[in-house]
Amino acid sequence: HTELCSMSSEHFGKLQSTPQGSVEVVMDPAVFTGSDIRVRFDSMDKAHIALAFEGASWTSEYAFPLMCMQAMLGSYDRASGMGKNVASRMCQEIAMNEAAHSVSTFNTCYKDTGLFGIYAVAPDNKLDELMWNVMNNLVRLVHTPSDEEVERAKVNLKATMLMALDGHSNVVEDIGRQLLTYGRRITPAEIFARIDAVTTADIKATATKFINDEDHALAAVGGIHELPDYSWIRRHSYWLRY
Repeated sequence: HTELCSMSSEHFGKLQSTPQGSVEVVMDPAVFTGSDIRVRFDSMDKAHIALAFEGASWTSEYAFPLMCMQAMLGSYDRASGMGKNVASRMCQEIAMNEAAHSVSTFNTCYKDTGLFGIYAVAPDNKLDELMWNVMNNLVRLVHTPSDEEVERAKVNLKATMLMALDGHSNVVEDIGRQLLTYGRRITPAEIFARIDAVTTADIKATATKFINDEDHALAAVGGIHELPDYSWIRRHSYWLRY
């Protein structure tokens, strides 16, 4: 540790921590705008789709509930050994109906905003069914997430975080990222305490804020002739009856 500190001081100690001349650039707050971009190729028999809602920053109170939501929705790949035996309800429905080749949930955090959504690769004749399953399970988190789902997601999230620290380069990268975002290194014990503090009510509140009746951004390429339009997806971002 002492050797690492001395080498860091030798090579990086002279770097300026403030802009030259003490003039700081003021960044305007990020503004999320609902949008839709599609590149259609009828010659392709599958489509690549990314659907995102505005997320939270690293330091937001909603950061850890969003991480749990990502684990609840999960991921699926038909080529994986697990097949249809996935824990995620959304992935189970997609796998049983063969609505996609693969699907994954992403939660990307930035300094003052973020992106939360789904990326999928699907056959061109299954897009309507895929989007129905995706939107139904996203909005379901607003109303009926189960305690069992939340607890499973919390255990899965903690295991994923520990596996991400397997190796010196991964640990150093984690330290650097936390220093940039939090200003200090957060121990795994503190992170686990924050994850354990997430409740089913927190999941509902977070989903209500970021998903329920909110604008989305979508990008799609490939055989997308059956992909529902922006208005359809926007309309299915909330339930009238539940």
